[in-house]
Amino acid sequence: MAESGRTPAGKPARNGAVLAVACLAQLMVVLDVSIVNVALPSMRDSLGLSPAGLQWVVNAYAVAFAGFLLLGGRFADLFGRRRMFLCGLVLFIAASLFGGFAQNGTWLVVARAVQGLGGAVLAPATLTVVTTGFADPAWRTKAIGVWSATAAAGGAVGSVIGGVLTQAAGWQWVLFVNVPLGAIILLLALGSLTEFVPGRDRGRPDFAGAVTVTAGLAAVILGVTQLEGHSWGAPAVFVPLVAGVLLLAAFAVAETRAPRPIVPLGIFRRGNVGPANLFAALGGAGTVAVFYFVSLLLQRVFGYDALRAGLAFLPMSVAIAAGTGISTKLLPARGPKPLLIAGGLVATAGTAWLAQCPAGGGFAADLLGPTLAIGLGMGLVMVPVTAAATSGIEPAEAGLASGIISTTRQFGGALGLAVLTAVAATTTAGRTGPAAETLTAGYTRAMLVGCALLLAGTLVAFLLPGQAVPAERASAATE
Repeated sequence: MAESGRTPAGKPARNGAVLAVACLAQLMVVLDVSIVNVALPSMRDSLGLSPAGLQWVVNAYAVAFAGFLLLGGRFADLFGRRRMFLCGLVLFIAASLFGGFAQNGTWLVVARAVQGLGGAVLAPATLTVVTTGFADPAWRTKAIGVWSATAAAGGAVGSVIGGVLTQAAGWQWVLFVNVPLGAIILLLALGSLTEFVPGRDRGRPDFAGAVTVTAGLAAVILGVTQLEGHSWGAPAVFVPLVAGVLLLAAFAVAETRAPRPIVPLGIFRRGNVGPANLFAALGGAGTVAVFYFVSLLLQRVFGYDALRAGLAFLPMSVAIAAGTGISTKLLPARGPKPLLIAGGLVATAGTAWLAQCPAGGGFAADLLGPTLAIGLGMGLVMVPVTAAATSGIEPAEAGLASGIISTTRQFGGALGLAVLTAVAATTTAGRTGPAAETLTAGYTRAMLVGCALLLAGTLVAFLLPGQAVPAERASAATE
């Protein structure tokens, strides 16, 4: 098994190159979660997408990403981080190229799903590279901080980059941009990554677990998306929801019996893994409202073009970076709990403020303050939640732990988007009056629900033990 593997002690020069490769790859994967948001109206107009189809441009990536992250993380442990890193990277590049040439909605959604599959293999390998590729604890602590900050930055600047590319070259380039970036990462990886040597007894990966959890997540999300235009009792809603719940229940039962489960359920009892993942799921469900609905609000209500809408996210990006920097400095001495509570409360307050935006409002008066607060709160929790979710985990299970925390984030975001979109659609259904007021009513109601989810996640943070990280990590972070 991978637990008997080993990694070579890295030299500083190689450590820097390895960290650069891991961070660039993580940046590319995270960018594709948010970069399409500003391009959505252009995609809708170009390909004739319905509201449900538009939602699936986002969720096809998120569902495939979340469903196969667990298997991707296990692959990194079993078959080697370098091998899986390269496989995921090549698949991601190919899917991005395919999606950029999409001629209809189905083509684009399929491409996004394949992109998500490539990202699911690639993303856990990036964190495994970081957590197992540095023999020195000081280097490892710094590397995790840089990796987490890169992930935060990717999510923050994705909307800005998406707006610039959409306005300057067309929505296709939010996908095409991954081709040259991926090629650079591929060349760097071939020259810098060394292999984590797995043991002989690799075992058979839990493909049944990966398939049932992915199908279950997709079915649940499909059922929720059908609430737009259908009641809860309608077959279009009821059938996929029941099928999804049964598939997820089958997954949970199967994992208790599988010889090498994709998710050993006991891992949630180690360290802070359980509460940290619940926090990540609720936080992902709440914050998805910000990027998705603010983008639509700016373009469909305020009349912004894609470039101006993308640039409107820039202050939020700066706030996320600031929050990440603050949490990275405070984490070694304070531990994750106070940072998760503080960040969650700030993001909750910002989302509640954002939900008060009027139809005739403006960016400076009604969006700048709330998005700055949300960005600061998001930045404060990014590093601590990753540290909490991977604490108490052996290096050989680093890929599994990183896959789980990323899965809960993505599943929370995908399900949250489906629920919040249904809330918005239900709110606007049957309303009369100006279109701007109708749309704003739906978007702000969805943001209020997102606020409630963020508050629930903040309450979960109180379940974490209030202990600081070890002293050697504190000293390493301040060097």
